Amino acid sequence: MDKKSPEVLSLRFDIEKEVKRRIMTPYDFEFLAGVIWERLHEKVSAQTLKRIWGYLDGADSTRRSTLSLLARFLGYSDWDDYVYALSSRSDVESKTFVGEGLHIDDLKAGDKVEVTWLPNRHCVFRYEGEAHFTVLVSENAKLQVGDTFETAHFLVGVPMYIDRLARGSEPPTAYVAGAKNGLNSVKIIEHEDNDNK
Repeated sequence: MDKKSPEVLSLRFDIEKEVKRRIMTPYDFEFLAGVIWERLHEKVSAQTLKRIWGYLDGADSTRRSTLSLLARFLGYSDWDDYVYALSSRSDVESKTFVGEGLHIDDLKAGDKVEVTWLPNRHCVFRYEGEAHFTVLVSENAKLQVGDTFETAHFLVGVPMYIDRLARGSEPPTAYVAGAKNGLNSVKIIEHEDNDNK
């Protein structure tokens, strides 16, 4: 399974919610590995967790057995059970997946994506290709102009899960925007000129 897939990003978010902390630092990954051991008496290394969270470079795909272990940590029988539950979550989320939003397949390099979320956050990102984005505009958000990150999609009503957020020489981290209410709006700007030719 591609570690950048919406399902894996959702799994990471659900685990962070379960342990009530962001998983961002080497200590956090050691902590999470320990909590998983305490609950399941099964080992997963901090290194493996770092790769899944995008903290370390590694294979683009994650073994199904590892995903099943993490799904069991959340109370599901295995990875397939988690993915099935994800597809049948609340009406708001399932509507969003078929409604307003953008997936990287909808974009081409150079497209600009404008997103907003509560209370007054407004950002514009340029798509660089291969799931990479650069922050061009950031108003009232923790993201800064020039930051780069990876994500698979932007969906109205769903938090924006971004991976490998890089700023200068700081180590890359994960970030969630609009954790409570999700994104308010998502649109491509600068498509109008191209489409009307």
